[in-house]
Amino acid sequence: MALSFRSPGAGRAMRLPRRPRLLIPVTIALVALVVLLLIFDGIYTDFLWFDSVDFSSVFSTMLLTQILLFVVGAALMVGIVGGNMLLAHRMRPMFGPGMFGTPQGADRYRLAVDPHRRLVFLIGMGVLALFTGSSIAGQWKTWLLFMNATPFGHKDPQFKVDVSFFMFDLPFLRMVLNFLFTAVVLSIVLAAIVHYLYGGFRIQSPGGVSASRAARAHLSVLLGVFVLLKALAYWLDRYQLVFSDRGFVYGASYTDVNAVLPAKGILAGIALICALIFFLGVIRPGGMWPGVAFGLLVLSAILIGTVYPALVEQFQVKPNQQGKEEPYIKRNIDETRLAYGVDKTKTIPYQAQGTPEEGQAATDETVSGVRLLDPALVAKTFQQKQRIRGFYDFADPLDVDRYKGADGTVRDHVVAVRELTGPPPEQDNWINRHLVYTHGYGFVAAPGNEVDTEGLPDFDAKDMPVAGPLVTDTGLKEPRIYFGEGGSDYVIVGGSADGAKQELDYPASGGTGQSNNTYTGSGGVPVGSFFNRLLYAVKYGEKNLLLSGDVNSQSRILYDRDPAQRVAKVAPFLNLDSDPYPAVVDGRIVWIIDAYTTANEFPYSESKSFSDLIRDTATDPRAIAPQPRDQINYIRNSVKATVDAYDGTVKLYEWDAQDPVLKSWEKAFPGIIRPQSEMSPQLKEHLRYPEDLFKVQRDVLSRYHITDAKAFYSGQDFWNVPDDPSSGEKNIKQPPYYLSVKMPDAQSSFSLTTTFVPRQGPNLAAFMAVNATPGSGYGELQILRMPANTTIAGPGQVQNTFTNRFSGELNVLGLGKAQILYGNLLTLPFAGGLVYVEPVYVQTAAGAGQEPYPILRRVLVMFGDKVGSADTLKEALNQVFGTGEATNPESPPAETPQTNVDSLAAVIEQAQKAYQDAQSALSANPPDWTKYGAAQEQLKQALDQLNRLQGQEGTPTATPTPTPTPAATASTPPPASPSASPSG
Repeated sequence: MALSFRSPGAGRAMRLPRRPRLLIPVTIALVALVVLLLIFDGIYTDFLWFDSVDFSSVFSTMLLTQILLFVVGAALMVGIVGGNMLLAHRMRPMFGPGMFGTPQGADRYRLAVDPHRRLVFLIGMGVLALFTGSSIAGQWKTWLLFMNATPFGHKDPQFKVDVSFFMFDLPFLRMVLNFLFTAVVLSIVLAAIVHYLYGGFRIQSPGGVSASRAARAHLSVLLGVFVLLKALAYWLDRYQLVFSDRGFVYGASYTDVNAVLPAKGILAGIALICALIFFLGVIRPGGMWPGVAFGLLVLSAILIGTVYPALVEQFQVKPNQQGKEEPYIKRNIDETRLAYGVDKTKTIPYQAQGTPEEGQAATDETVSGVRLLDPALVAKTFQQKQRIRGFYDFADPLDVDRYKGADGTVRDHVVAVRELTGPPPEQDNWINRHLVYTHGYGFVAAPGNEVDTEGLPDFDAKDMPVAGPLVTDTGLKEPRIYFGEGGSDYVIVGGSADGAKQELDYPASGGTGQSNNTYTGSGGVPVGSFFNRLLYAVKYGEKNLLLSGDVNSQSRILYDRDPAQRVAKVAPFLNLDSDPYPAVVDGRIVWIIDAYTTANEFPYSESKSFSDLIRDTATDPRAIAPQPRDQINYIRNSVKATVDAYDGTVKLYEWDAQDPVLKSWEKAFPGIIRPQSEMSPQLKEHLRYPEDLFKVQRDVLSRYHITDAKAFYSGQDFWNVPDDPSSGEKNIKQPPYYLSVKMPDAQSSFSLTTTFVPRQGPNLAAFMAVNATPGSGYGELQILRMPANTTIAGPGQVQNTFTNRFSGELNVLGLGKAQILYGNLLTLPFAGGLVYVEPVYVQTAAGAGQEPYPILRRVLVMFGDKVGSADTLKEALNQVFGTGEATNPESPPAETPQTNVDSLAAVIEQAQKAYQDAQSALSANPPDWTKYGAAQEQLKQALDQLNRLQGQEGTPTATPTPTPTPAATASTPPPASPSASPSG
């Protein structure tokens, strides 16, 4: 019997390692369980969300496609790389170096790895599969477009193949080729390591390498496959030349076509020969032939692929660039105009030399009805007059839409919805934030061409509950805003502990208390079941979702409430416009969002950054949401999307049925995009040409209005979008404006407009407008081109004229701490000339318990050499076209006589007192509008007296009092509409 001796503590010492051995797998299992739970939670709650908006097919298609690509990509990568590693291990020598002696060099590593080789192999392949599968799954859009490709019916000018090959097929082929390159390179590296560890080859000194026949054959085949793939890459590179930026413009240049293109074909042939030489290494020993093949490949790539094109560019093209590049510039012009949808733009010569007499005879009323309210400025005014409570707010800037006025005519309106910002800070808790303060309330609108007697918007939809003539006309039935641009957090609606209404609807009219509401819509995900509540408790890390008695069987959770976010989620293949806008459609408030199909693979088309193109003074950088694609050279407004503000219903409507990219996505996601015929007539009334698309197109047309290659090369007629003159900042583009415009030989229409100035110089080069009204003529781009030999004042020059001419008058308005704010400077073609209209606002200084907001106090008008300024648009237009006093910008004002200095000082003092009285009236709580009106009248009298004392003939009066003759009155073109206010 064998005896064993151990100390009393030896048993315990031997059992101690069991706990760490158990702790590690248990910890790993728990971590894996938590990770899997979070993954399941994210996937299943996503499914519930997609199901709640009836887009579950999008979720299933994306998920299944990504899973398929993940599995196939991971399996192929592991099969190729892992298979070569196993093959290298199987081909190891029977007796490797060091097998019977002291381990040296690689033997030490082999002995360390060999006992754990299976575990190392499995972990390595698992990591490789995870990264590869994730990368390939991320290319699901490329796969779906390849599988559902739709022909364009248009061939590229170089290879004469359909553009769909470059848009859909070539990206997929490049993806496959990159995958194979990665697999082969990893196989070469890892197979070489295995061969080295197991003696297949070893490094000898000095600088020699000894390899077994099997190892040499294996690596030769892998290198041959790599070079064969390189031959395929060279061949595909030929087609990539249509995206070259080597030449003067984007696309294949003279050097690309005449040097690089044949070079790529030659290199492909050489690579094919080199691949065969590597394959011969299987049957021929030695490294001479593979070395020759490698040297030939490198040398040819340098000489043929790099040096030869550089010589052609330097000695043939640069000395004669215009002549050599002319046909390729023409290709770029034609394809860029087609890709951006500006190929049918009409350019009309426009002399812009109309006279006031011609203006008197004109019958166009678009000038008299021009929008005065600047959406970028009056947001604060909307807040002060219609916010009602501090926990409500409006978007900034506001939106522009069209509604019928009291006289039945359609007029431009500035519109907004009253959205909820959240509970007051002192009441900010989980219940208030997620169960009580759940929604905004109300639609607010004001005609853009009129204000009331106090210079404030003349609201025709306002208050809580919503009232006004526009509400009656549109039949608004549901004013609640559960889904809006301010809806960043989730809310739980539709249930409470005792069945009582607990969602804040709007403050009670008596000044105390509140009117409550319970959500009855179908939006959101039901959270009545414990399972769903558990899922969302995990998703948001909020235990109250499980514990609160206010969450019951009737409750629904609303999240992802931003309209753009909802559309982006159900249609991740679309780029979205940065400006969703609300509209009353069929009795409900809906958000309308323009969506684009974009690409960056259109041959010869200029590539640009979408986010850079749409940035201007009216664009909040925070509003430019991340897009599926930023760099683009093709764009179409293919889809109009709507989101119901009450129940969050998302609808996608086909708008450009001819777009091949949209057709491809419709094949991939059948049934999610509705035909245009399903749009209601009232919805079509509120559709408009999208602003971001117009910004992209105007940037393109700033150069590509030129269709002659020689003129394009010289660039002397390139344009710029002018800086916004009213902002006072440099290098920030003036935004386009929605206006009702009458282009020459056309009917007046709601349009989107912009101006251009030359690359060098501030004068006006062109005016551009697009018909933004759905129907006949929608989307027609027209450019009024100014004569090159005549100077027409540009926006900056007009702003400078206004500032200089009326600085004294406006400075009086800005006495004290008041601030003068210039509104949008609008340009309209009229009577053979151009009318400039700019509203001027006065914003009072902030007082105790009061926030400043702008009030319209002046309207400035310029037509040719006539400039007017008045309290109302009608009076300012009368100064220019009628009998009111106007000023000529070319004639400086006369100097004030010295004898009037004392009188002028007294009048200025009177004006200052009137202004202070007005400020005191505004500072009262509530403001005393009677005293304010009296003070304004005193200010008016002081300004009139100031003008008389100055004795300046032609100086604009602050409040002109024209005395037109009957004939002059009849010929004045801009009469106000019957419903217009004094400022209309």
